[in-house]
Amino acid sequence: MKKTAFTILALLALLACKNKKEGISEGNTQTEKVVKAPSDVLPFMDQWKILLGDGTNIENLVGYSQEDFFYTKNDGKTDWVVYKTPNSGTTSKNSSNTRTELHQKEEWVPETGGKLTATLKVQHVSTSGDARVAASYSVVVGQIHSGEGHENEPLKIFYKKFPGQDKGSVFWNYEINTAGDDNAGRWDFSEAVWGYDMAGIGTSPDEFPAAPTNGIALGEEFSYEVNVYKGIMYLTFMSEGHKTKTFTKNLIASDYTSRADIPEQTKNLFVPIGQDGTENPDAYKGELNYFKQGAYNQTNGKDPSTNMVWCAGAETYGGDIAKQYENGSYTEVWFKEATVGAGTAPKNQ
Repeated sequence: MKKTAFTILALLALLACKNKKEGISEGNTQTEKVVKAPSDVLPFMDQWKILLGDGTNIENLVGYSQEDFFYTKNDGKTDWVVYKTPNSGTTSKNSSNTRTELHQKEEWVPETGGKLTATLKVQHVSTSGDARVAASYSVVVGQIHSGEGHENEPLKIFYKKFPGQDKGSVFWNYEINTAGDDNAGRWDFSEAVWGYDMAGIGTSPDEFPAAPTNGIALGEEFSYEVNVYKGIMYLTFMSEGHKTKTFTKNLIASDYTSRADIPEQTKNLFVPIGQDGTENPDAYKGELNYFKQGAYNQTNGKDPSTNMVWCAGAETYGGDIAKQYENGSYTEVWFKEATVGAGTAPKNQ
């Protein structure tokens, strides 16, 4: 009898130990899954490589994470992939802005197309910068990038929020594929989704426009779909409590082949800094493109007097990443869903 009781107690102890290791509590038979890497949350990571906020390139992302830039978090309900990057650090050869951003391995031409989707929330943007500079306090959370010619960007999706305001703006930019060999005259045209477009700027370094009434707060989820099909880019933006917004842009026939075509917004933002070019009539036709997704920090520490669109004048603490994180000089974006694949015929056709 004593031997039988001892055996039962021993079995119960072993079961309790096993349950603890597997995350099972007494009276609960559900096993808790431990997420170890971003590829556990977003299984498409085998189709990407990444550039981290310290300039590190990683080619194989399956099972990979990095605690300072690219990792997972659970908000109590959902697992998220976190992309975090400082205002200043080592970055790509063609940019002065840091990023922790995926780079699609497969390339495609607009005529063939591709599709990128995401559901995300921006948790932080830099709290320092110059309010007169259009790029200040902003992060790009999705892109189409050309891999040929001038290597310009047919699409950048931005989130921007001024310090102390409850709501920020979501907008997207189209950058012209400049005609000729000189790319110095390239410029962006910006479309507002919720809140302001890129031209919503302050009147002095520390004076901000009024907070957008229909904007998106930090921590508020929104989704986008970028669908390029037969040379046309179809954009859809959705967020609970906000009107769904759709846009269409031709990527293989330009709207900007003469100076008379330059939009008024561009005349106000880019022409004063000498960027007043025209576009190749075929736009991005025949050029290899690829998607990018993550956190591409637009708030850098460069002197605004050299460029009032892109040089944000933010605090960078000499490039010390830890100090930048401690003092709000960084951006952080969380994604819970994302896909990449072939473009598809739009539903309304």
